[in-house]
Amino acid sequence: MLAAMTLPIPPMKVRLPPHFCLLALLCLLCVPAFAKEPLIGELTRVDRQYLERQRATIDDIAAASFGLRFSGNTTRDLALLQRILDQGLVTAQQTRHLQAMGVILGDLLAADLGMHWVIYEDELGRSHALRYKETEHILFPVTMISRRREVGNTTPVAEIYARAEAAMRKVIPPMPFTGP
Repeated sequence: MLAAMTLPIPPMKVRLPPHFCLLALLCLLCVPAFAKEPLIGELTRVDRQYLERQRATIDDIAAASFGLRFSGNTTRDLALLQRILDQGLVTAQQTRHLQAMGVILGDLLAADLGMHWVIYEDELGRSHALRYKETEHILFPVTMISRRREVGNTTPVAEIYARAEAAMRKVIPPMPFTGP
C-alpha cells in the first residue's frame, strides 16, 4: 500500500517597495473623498434669513459711516465695499463681516450673470454658493473677500469681482443676438 506523502511548502516572502505601500495607502484614503457627489439644493427659510442678516450688517456699517446704502449698482456698490475696507471699518480678523461683504459681492454677481443662491454640500461641509441656472457652474462669493484678507492679500474688491465674472463668462453661453 502506498502512503500519501505531503511535502511542506515554504511560505513565500514578497517584498514590495516602500513607495508602492505608500501609494496604495493614499489611494485607499482618497476613495471616500471622490465617492460622494456634491449636493446642490435650494435655500431654506433659515438660509434666506442668514443672507438677509449678512446684507443688513454691511448695509448698516455703510449707512452709519458714509450715509450710503447698497443699491445693486455694481460700480457703486463695489466702490462702497472697497471704501469700507480702506477705512478699516472691517478688518482681516472680522471673518463674519468679511463674509457679509461676500454676500453683497455675490448679490452683484448674481444680478449681472443671471445666477441664483443655492446651498452646496460636499464632504467639506455646507456652503452658500451661486449657481448658473441648473448647471454645474458654481461660485463661492461669500469667502472671496475673507479668504484673501485673512492672509494679508489686499486685492481690490473690483478686481475680485472682475476675475469671478470673467471666469463665469467663459462658461456661460452667449445670449442670442448680442453680437455686433
